[in-house]
Amino acid sequence: MSNPLLPGAETGASRAPARHTFRAVASARGALVGTIAALWPYLWPLGREDLRRRVVATLLLLFLAKFATLSVPFFFKWATDALASMPDGQADPEFAWLLAAPVLLTLAYGGTRILMAAVTQLRDGMFAKVALHAVRKLALETFDHMHALSLRFHLERKTGGLTRVLERAREGIETIVRMLVLQLAPTIVELVLVMGVLAFAFDWRYVAAVGATVVLYTWFTYVASEWRISIRRDMNESDTEATTKAVDSLLNYETVKYFGADRWESARYDSSIARYEAATVRTFTSLAWLNAGQAVIFTLGLTAVMVLAAFDVRAGRQSVGAFVMVNAMMIQLYQPLNFLGMIYREIKQAIVDIEAMFAVLSRDPEIEDRPGAPALVVHGGTVRFENVHFSYESAREILKGISFEVPAGRTVAIVGPSGAGKSTISRLLFRFYDVSSGRITIDGQDIRGVTQESLRAAIGMVPQDTVLFNDTIGYNIRYGRPAASEAEVEAAASLAQIDGFIRATPNGFKTQVGERGLKLSGGEKQRIAIARTILKAPPVLILDEATSALDSHTEKEIQDALDRVSRGRTTLVIAHRLSTVVGADEILVLAKGEIAERGTHAELIGRGGLYAALWHRQREADDAREKLRAEAEDAQLSEAPDNLPLGTASTSLPEPSAAW
Repeated sequence: MSNPLLPGAETGASRAPARHTFRAVASARGALVGTIAALWPYLWPLGREDLRRRVVATLLLLFLAKFATLSVPFFFKWATDALASMPDGQADPEFAWLLAAPVLLTLAYGGTRILMAAVTQLRDGMFAKVALHAVRKLALETFDHMHALSLRFHLERKTGGLTRVLERAREGIETIVRMLVLQLAPTIVELVLVMGVLAFAFDWRYVAAVGATVVLYTWFTYVASEWRISIRRDMNESDTEATTKAVDSLLNYETVKYFGADRWESARYDSSIARYEAATVRTFTSLAWLNAGQAVIFTLGLTAVMVLAAFDVRAGRQSVGAFVMVNAMMIQLYQPLNFLGMIYREIKQAIVDIEAMFAVLSRDPEIEDRPGAPALVVHGGTVRFENVHFSYESAREILKGISFEVPAGRTVAIVGPSGAGKSTISRLLFRFYDVSSGRITIDGQDIRGVTQESLRAAIGMVPQDTVLFNDTIGYNIRYGRPAASEAEVEAAASLAQIDGFIRATPNGFKTQVGERGLKLSGGEKQRIAIARTILKAPPVLILDEATSALDSHTEKEIQDALDRVSRGRTTLVIAHRLSTVVGADEILVLAKGEIAERGTHAELIGRGGLYAALWHRQREADDAREKLRAEAEDAQLSEAPDNLPLGTASTSLPEPSAAW
């Protein structure tokens, strides 16, 4: 079942052969042939006959352009010979000079150059759609594959570095595609044609001189480019490091200000930029050496061919036009030869740029659908954990044989100290990880045997830390169901009790929430999370410590909204504050990865065990907070002016705000 939000997405099974290819390329580190083989399916795409026709047309235009290019030196030669053979002082009184051979040949020379340029540009324009389609498809596949990778990968990744890698990789793909078809193929064709013309119009000595020049030029380009690859790799690594530190620092702007660490962050960023500066200087210096060496080699080859032509003209074996022709042909050959060096250099550097992307594409998702897996069919929504064991690392087991059931339409709460494994249960239910042993079922269906898309469509989540997209309030609510109507979005906002706040803002649902929703208070973000879960309307609901970070006043309001959302749904509540779960049908007390106690609130209090101890401890803390609050209010009342009524003083007290 494909994701409608990601058109063209492929299944894990269909991507497996491609991952094998990308893995081979990534392990080879800079293998040109392997990279071309990996990119070829994107240049010759299946099912796109229009793009294949463009590739064929591009190749035909390529040969036409090269034949036009090769004819230019001949017209130059013939025009020169015609001028050299004209008697001195020859002149026609009328317009007959237009018919003279030198002028006509010169006009033909100019027309051929125009034709060559026009066909070349037409070829480039014809192939542009193919190249950009290949870039788009591979970029989309990379983006899609990254979403398919496990939570473990995304917890380990660095956002800034990853986005920079993808940006360079996209540019690298475009470079490789453009260089292969628009530069490398024409260069090879022109080299072959030039060698054939030299053999036909001159003799083997010219072919040998040009061949030696090309071989020496290519060898030097290869050696110098290989030397520059390590320099380029250092530059990329330092660039990635600098971008990572910059993005990380900006994302944590408030933390930087809390600790007055502006200079510290600047010093860290400057050290990365300094490394990038040094690597970039080495890159440009090495490029200068490469260009100088190429110029010397080609100039020596050009001089050798010109000397041969000069001897032949002096001996009467060639005309002056032949001397001019061979010069023009060599000068014309320099451009594709220079492109040959640039092509190899750019392709190798582009391969370095996309190595990290190939490494991502070659990485197998930790969680994949089984071949032919059916969609989850939810009848009531009964969730069952059966002897579930799980560990993030083999040396440390998190869950140790957990077994419980959340009946359809009922509410089960899981409480316990930090590190007991509460949030791990929600991650397993969403199948961000697979259990080490045991199984998890919904209405009797093992979640490992159904598609991940259908599983996650059936579960709603209101997390403790709601992170919003840097977009509008309306967009973030609609994320629960993108196809929802405006009326449905407004109804969800009303049920989540966020509609009053939205109406009070100047832009309403079009209000921007800022990076990660930082323009909103904790309570407002939680209400938006509740609204989009209401809009999703899932049969199974997970509330993962949804109110633990809020003040008591806001917690009560959010809890009321959560109670309305969970009514009639199978609900799993993961809680830190026990006051939010007293009405649960069953409470599980988790300790060290095991269920230590289970029962209703009253039953657990009556037992006087771990739950009762946690309850009394939290009650004492709540009582202490209330006492401090009352003392603060009394202090404010005693400081009120005597000439004001008591009611006036009391109304001036600050009320609890959702922004606390």
